[in-house]
Amino acid sequence: MKKYWGDKRMKNGEKKTSMMEMDHTTMEHHHDMSKMNHEMKDHSMGAEHMHHMGNFKRKFWISFVVSLPIFALSSFMGIELPIDLSFHGSDLLVLLLGTFLFFYGGQPFYTGAWQEIKEKNPAMMTLITLGISVAYLYSLYAFIMNHFISGMPHIMDFFWELASLIVIMLLGHWIEMNATMNAGSALEKMAALLPGEAHVIENGEMHDVMLSELQEGQQVKVLAGEKIPADGKVISGASSVNESLVTGESKSVSKTENDKVIGGSLNGDGTLLVLVTGTGENGYLAQVGKLVRQAQQDKSKAESIADWVSKWLFYAALIIGFAAFLIWLNLVDMNTALNRMVAVLVIACPHALGLAIPLVVSRSTSLAATHGLLIRNRTALEQVKQLDMILMDKTGTLTEGVFKVNEVKSLRANYSDEDVLSLMAQLEANSSHPLAAGILAEVKNRKVKINSATDVQTVKGVGLIGKIDDHEYRIVTANYLKKNNIDFDETQFTVLAQKGNSISYLMKEDQVLGFVAQGDQIKKESKLFIAELHKLGIKPVMLTGDNDLAAQKVAQQLGKIKVKSELKPEDKEKIVRQYQSEGHHVMMIGDGVNDAPSLARADIGVAIGAGTDVAIDTADVILVKSNPKDVLEFLYLARATNRKMIENLWWGAGYNIVALPLAAGILAGIGFVLSPAIGAIVMSLSTIIVALNAMTLKIER
Repeated sequence: MKKYWGDKRMKNGEKKTSMMEMDHTTMEHHHDMSKMNHEMKDHSMGAEHMHHMGNFKRKFWISFVVSLPIFALSSFMGIELPIDLSFHGSDLLVLLLGTFLFFYGGQPFYTGAWQEIKEKNPAMMTLITLGISVAYLYSLYAFIMNHFISGMPHIMDFFWELASLIVIMLLGHWIEMNATMNAGSALEKMAALLPGEAHVIENGEMHDVMLSELQEGQQVKVLAGEKIPADGKVISGASSVNESLVTGESKSVSKTENDKVIGGSLNGDGTLLVLVTGTGENGYLAQVGKLVRQAQQDKSKAESIADWVSKWLFYAALIIGFAAFLIWLNLVDMNTALNRMVAVLVIACPHALGLAIPLVVSRSTSLAATHGLLIRNRTALEQVKQLDMILMDKTGTLTEGVFKVNEVKSLRANYSDEDVLSLMAQLEANSSHPLAAGILAEVKNRKVKINSATDVQTVKGVGLIGKIDDHEYRIVTANYLKKNNIDFDETQFTVLAQKGNSISYLMKEDQVLGFVAQGDQIKKESKLFIAELHKLGIKPVMLTGDNDLAAQKVAQQLGKIKVKSELKPEDKEKIVRQYQSEGHHVMMIGDGVNDAPSLARADIGVAIGAGTDVAIDTADVILVKSNPKDVLEFLYLARATNRKMIENLWWGAGYNIVALPLAAGILAGIGFVLSPAIGAIVMSLSTIIVALNAMTLKIER
């Protein structure tokens, strides 16, 4: 057993991952899965905003109530209400309420702005803080001038605009929180599917325990119609299990002995005895929630663009605002100049721009999870735009991965066919590789008794080596025999391989004792999958450790697909790197174990055959169901997601592109000047549109 260190250059840094590499001959072995990372974050994107910026819902309602007297007692764009509600001292009351509102309602924005300034990266929060600060200070200036400086014309204040701006900003953030939480609500509902108690079997007796007390290694009984309390393996019993709410598969799945079950799925009409393999953070549903939270927190490329736009909008607002001030100062007077500068700085708040990407990605991640697609690295969604090549493993990805022994042949007179099968089975006794499973199934079918070999090791470039009765035996491939100049019947090999068989040879010391030929079946969805990739302009390539003749046979059945065969895990990684050096953007689809190096190297790594055993450490996207057609679902979702991102960026940035010149007074010559209050209202509509647009995202096939 050897460690393989793979690394992949990401646009947001370099990711290094450790993975276990196990070889069965030169073919892919499905041994122990990579270790799960169970560290759970204690907040999502929405919860993080809540923690750092306060409870926007509470702040909104308090600020809204405080704003009502301001709306009633102050002028709107300098226009007095039809009914005069003012009284002696009402201006002072407006000032006091406005001051409270400025410090209380504006606090979340100051906190965010201070963080941005400390990081020397002014963006959204800085712009919002700039707008409300200018509105308040100008209004304070107007109050002083109007009440303490005699002989001055009346100066319009911005208390109405200040109140409306803060309330609308808080409402916008509340909408963001709700939209983000709703985007992940499907996952919360999935987690809520778990029952409160489990029927634990101990010493032959059944008793109920709270789910929080359930431990790995315990046995639980799941009665007909009950929810499965945790991830596990069926020890006895048979039933049909509905996993639709956790995998997206509408059909019930038959479960019998040794089958895996997922916590939260619904048992059918049978009774199952299940060995618990995952609870709490180890459980599938907890991993789903963790993946979504990670995706919500990570920065994507498009979000960086949104931040970049906000930063330059901050500088643009300052430049346009001061330019408007100087121009209007020369054309009219100080009050008008200040009014226009304030209007520009207040209206520049890019709230909708800040919501544009996070809401789309959180919705996309949640939608993917409910369809059996777990997106670990959200940049994978954006990289689909450039994707032009998909490399994929053969066994278990394009084929069923369920091998059936078609022929067992002894090549030595003193060994029978059953002897060859028995010896190979003893070496394979503790292996979970599909080829091993096929041999062990044949042994069971023929009722051949076996024992386990000792000192069994997986040796890179060789295969399996172990000792039986103090003699060393090996299981190798034809390629190994050729490279080491060991004689075997190549004509016989060619005939079997051309039929699509994978052939494993048994050796004792330096003698070839016999072989086993096994066949695999192509998944019914694979041919459609390959055809659809061509329609999308993506070139499929099959990478396999199997012999070339068997691989070509599979390729003939699939259609137009390039084949690279007889590969070791590091060979696959080199091929990925080679295609990338030629300018291709590559997706790699594999089982996540022996394919881990290439999964880590590819622009997008997809682990197929997911569940609780998936190698999360190396894959960007994880497929719950071992169905290659689900890759198409991911491609469709990614394309729809990217389209929504662009739409939202235009909604967010387009408002500011139009509003800033209007606020500066570019159309004042025809009598149109944009008020900060009207600008804030339009901005809030833009924010709501962005949120609603994000929530309409769906997988478009």
